Amino acid sequence: MPTNFLIYASEATSPSPAKEPVEPPPERESLRILVIGSRRGVTGTIQTLHRLRFAEVREWSPLMPGPNPGEVMSILTRYILAE
Repeated sequence: MPTNFLIYASEATSPSPAKEPVEPPPERESLRILVIGSRRGVTGTIQTLHRLRFAEVREWSPLMPGPNPGEVMSILTRYILAE
């Protein structure tokens, strides 16, 4: 069974290196979902969305420092059909 990064989320204190922006496939646009809050709140929300089959845990970015002290954040990028 793969290791769930959320179990070790308390060890993540710095953001991961910047990645090259990924161009969305033709006729699709990127949609980003950002979760910000306490470490427990963010990991719990990611796990809940996984149980609801919204997104796999591995699709979320590693936990990064949030905008306020004591907060973390994680981002999920999805591609939807452009209208």
